[in-house]
Formats: sequence, C-alpha cells, structure tokens
Amino acid sequence: MSVEGDDRVLELLAQARNDEFETVINYQTNAAALAGVAAEEIADSLSADVQEELGHAEEIGERISQLGGQPKGSFDLEMGQDALQPPEDPTDVLSVIDGVIAAEKGAVETYRELIEVAEEAGDPVTEDFATELLADEEEHLAEFEGYRKEYEG
Repeated sequence: MSVEGDDRVLELLAQARNDEFETVINYQTNAAALAGVAAEEIADSLSADVQEELGHAEEIGERISQLGGQPKGSFDLEMGQDALQPPEDPTDVLSVIDGVIAAEKGAVETYRELIEVAEEAGDPVTEDFATELLADEEEHLAEFEGYRKEYEG
C-alpha cells in the first residue's frame, strides 16, 4: 500500500468510528426520550441497534490499530449529527426516523468511499471489512425507510 493510500484509509476509518460512536449516543438518547405507543417500535429498534453500532466502533478501532494507527479518544471526536438530535416533542417519531435515515445514509457513503479507497490502496482486508459494515448500514437504512413509509401513509 502507498503511504497516501494508508493515510486516507486511516482517515476514513477514524471518521467511521467517530460516526459510529455518535450514532450510539444518539440512538440511545432517542430510544430513551421517545414517548407514546407509536414510538415504542422505533425506540425498541434503536435500542437493538445500539449494540451493533458499538460493535462496529470497536471493530473499526481494532482495524485502525492493526494498520498502525491510533484510535482517537473522546477529546478528539467531533460530533455533528444535527438531524439525529432528540426532538423537543418526545412523540415526534417522524423526526427521529428522518434523523436515523440521514445518519445511515452518511454511514453508507463513508463505507462506500472506504471500500473504494481501500481497493485503490491495495488493502483487501479493509475493503472486505468495509463491505460487511456497508451491508449492516444498508439494512438499517432500509428498515427505517420502511418505517418512514408507514408514517407517511
């Protein structure tokens, strides 16, 4: 692998890990904050996804270390998921669904870019790893796009 390729792979892994941690925080917060009968299914789904997203962050941290990088600590994480902040109205399930969709689309974009960069860098292990993560995120995205359709109808 080239040094430039290594650097870009590590940058994208760090970004993905950061995003996974932020998603864990926001999914857990929204699951706890949502109220009402209509919100129960969404809150349960978010709670279930917390462990999977946390697992992603852990695996990404391990991959960063395997590649000779240093996973970032909390002082170096940057939060920016505006759309996934808990709504003022705890019964506003639709805004949470839209926030999840936005976060999952961001993750899908990051993993697609990581796959491409890892391939160009000659790093098939990271490419395969990112493909697995992409599949998980696409599954989450499809699930919440389904919830969105239910709430629109």
